[in-house]
Order: sequence, then C-alpha cells, then structure tokens
Amino acid sequence: MGQVQGTLGRLVDAMVRRSVRKAFHRVWWIPPEQPLPRPCILVPNHHGWHDGYVMYLAATQLGLPIVDWIQEYDAFPLFGKIGGMPFPADDPARRAATIKKTIRMMREDGRSLMLFAEGILHRPPELMTFGKSLELVAGKVPGVAVVPVSIRYEMGLHERPECFLGFGAPVEPGDRLAYRTRLEVQRLLDEGAVWIRHDPGRYQVLAEGTKDVNERMDMRGLPGRKKR
Repeated sequence: MGQVQGTLGRLVDAMVRRSVRKAFHRVWWIPPEQPLPRPCILVPNHHGWHDGYVMYLAATQLGLPIVDWIQEYDAFPLFGKIGGMPFPADDPARRAATIKKTIRMMREDGRSLMLFAEGILHRPPELMTFGKSLELVAGKVPGVAVVPVSIRYEMGLHERPECFLGFGAPVEPGDRLAYRTRLEVQRLLDEGAVWIRHDPGRYQVLAEGTKDVNERMDMRGLPGRKKR
C-alpha cells in the first residue's frame, strides 16, 4: 500500500486509520534513524491481523510510495487504490504476474515493497522461515535496500492493546539475504521487548487510538477509576 489514489483511495485510507484507531490504545514506533533509500523492501514479522494496517501508517508517515502483496485481495479490491496487489495462494500465475509488475514499478517508478516474508499470518513469538520472494525481488532491483521491521502487540496496561514498531538499519546485500534479514527482525523483536518495559521513552507516537473508558470519563469531568 502507498500513495492514495483519488476519492476511493482517500476512503480506503480513512477506513484503515479508523480501524487502527478503534483497535488500539495507541500505536508507537521507532522510525528509521536515517531517511530510507528508495526503492526499499520493508520486511516485518507477521504476528497480528493489523500488521498491514500499521505498516501502511508507517509507510505513509515516511512518505514512501509502496506496494503490498495481499493474499485475499479479491475480497476487497479497493486496497488497490492504496497500493495493494493480488497474491492469491492458489494461483501461481497471478502471483508471478504481481512479482513481475512489482519489480518493474520498483525499477522504473521508485516504488517500495512491503513484504511479509514469512508468507502467512501466525501466532507469536516464533518467526517462520523467510521465503524466496525476498531474495528474488532484491536480486532484480539494483541498489534496493532491505529494511527489517519488528511489530509487537502488548496487552495489559490499557483497555485495548498497544502496538510497537521498530525499524532497523538496512541489511547488507549478499549471500543468505533472507536468513540474515530474519535474524535482524528477531533481534529487533527481542530488543523491543526490553525497551517497552525498561526504556519506553525510545518510542514515539505513530497513531493515536481509543482512550480507556476511565480516561474518557475523566475527560468529561466524570469520576473515573484512577489507575495506580
């Protein structure tokens, strides 16, 4: 997903933001330390249903025009208005066509790719093996930067979960790129688990969500349960 296209694109963009706002108390992130090269491949883990949504918010905040391969694209083709592309599990020909078009867009238009390299949504904390698509695309786009991203969801302090994104430095090109990128994503996840608990000031607000019921009551001047 990426640049918003026309009225329908703005509607889909608003739908994504509304969904994130309703689902979370707040979305936090550690943005890249340096501006990301273009094009790049953003490679996050895939542990949560909202992964694509929060990555979209991060990409738009960074001003990155990107594409996103969506397995269930046909259920909501309007995602194409914000960069979504079809990647059905049961249609190798369409997947191949999407990969080919993505490579062309990256080389000619500077588009970047949001790639869930594990291939499927699954429960944390493990990371699955990263698939071949990462090295295939990276090998076809000269100078592309592969950027690891971690996404963690934390529940407990608020009525709704909090989401934490962490961006790492680009992975050096070369042999075993997928394996080394997976190691970096795992390192970011482990690092984030420590920072969230012991150094949360590292994180910045990416998107506000929905306040807790007691916070909403306090804002209205009503007596709310004070949290310790």
